[in-house]
This record gives sequence, structure tokens and C-alpha cells, in this order.
Amino acid sequence: MTTPVDDPAIQPATEIYSIALHHEMVRRPRTFFSIAHSYPMNFLAHAFLAGDHPELIVGGVIGDWIKGPLPGTLPDDLARGVALHRAIDSFAERHPAFRASRARVSPTRRRYAGVLVDIFYDHLLALNWATHHDQPLKEYSASVYDQIAGRMPQIPETAHRAMTFMAAEDWFVSYAGLDGIATVLARMSRHARRPNPLAGGEKEFIDHAAGFAEDYAAWLDDAQRFASQSWSAAV
Repeated sequence: MTTPVDDPAIQPATEIYSIALHHEMVRRPRTFFSIAHSYPMNFLAHAFLAGDHPELIVGGVIGDWIKGPLPGTLPDDLARGVALHRAIDSFAERHPAFRASRARVSPTRRRYAGVLVDIFYDHLLALNWATHHDQPLKEYSASVYDQIAGRMPQIPETAHRAMTFMAAEDWFVSYAGLDGIATVLARMSRHARRPNPLAGGEKEFIDHAAGFAEDYAAWLDDAQRFASQSWSAAV
């Protein structure tokens, strides 16, 4: 029996990273809301999976605002972080646990399952942060915001507004509470381009909390191994 990491449907980390570095990879559609006015999604996971590499952390957090082949207008080191972000997104789309989580979302919100699972996984990561990282989440979050601020002149202006709000509102720490997740979903719903059922989407998590937690744990273990293999190609 193959494990998710050994599954031939999931490309090797170094191969998928190389593809991401030179091409914009196909990711889950998020066109129902404006990326330029995006609200917290899975930024914490991307920062965490970038390890202790500041350039990969910053590139990972801003990844959703970068379009087209890399490096584009980015410095090479930030472009490598964006490539890692894209590789992780592609890995998640292929992972059995992530797919299982998407299937847990009710038919009413199934169209938005990828977005909801992103948010639920960041909630679980923040909630269980002490089991994954020695640095308290509040301190870790502040260090990431400082790293982003230090590279702001090299970050596209389309991301500046969100990065400023991220630090001011401490998005990473807010992920830990279900009330914070509810606020995120309500904001996303209001700013969407068309009517949608995102508001109240935290109920999907509440209804299947144990299942999402099990999926998340399986995915995170494999994602950490995948990301650590990708670092060797990125740094």
C-alpha cells in the first residue's frame, strides 16, 4: 500500500518545485472574490511550511498576489518563496486527506470547499501551534510581519494593503478562534463578486470537526516532508 507521499499521482517535491518556478501552476479557482482585497486564508500554513528561511516565508505569504512565470519583477529569493507556495498548493490539491476534507463540505458550499478547507487547516494549525513550533504564535506572527515589512519595497503594490492589514489585525493569531474564522468568512462573503454562502461557513467545520482534524493531521505530516524536500531546491 502506498502512502500519500509515495503516491505516483503526487509528483516529487523537487520536480514540482522546478515546474512552479518557471510556470504559473493551475490552482483552485478563487475568482469569486477579488484577490486584491483578499482576507485571511491559508497564509499561516505557507509561512510555517517555509521553515526558518525568511525569503521563503515572505514569498510564501504573498504568493496569491503573484501571477505569471517567475521571477517576473520579483527578486530571485522571493520568487523561490512564491514557487514553493505554488508547489505546496499543487501538492495539497492532489493529497488524499485534503480531498477528503473537501468532500466533507456540504453540497450548499461545495463550490467553495477549497477555500473553506484552507481556512479550517489554518485554524487547526493556529489552535495546535504549541505542538508544532517552539516559538509562541504571537511572537512568531510578529516576526513574520516584520520580515514582510522589511521586504515591502520589493513586494508588488497589489499586496501592500493586505499585508498592512495582516499585521495590524494580527491575522495569524486570529485564526486560532472559531469567532475569528467566522469573521473571515463573513468578510469574504461581503466582498465577493457574486452572492455566496461563505458567511456561516464555520458551521461546516463544527459539524465535522473531528474529521477535519484527522485529515489536517495526515496532510500536515506529508506537507512538512514535501516542503522540506523542496527547500533543498529553493535555498
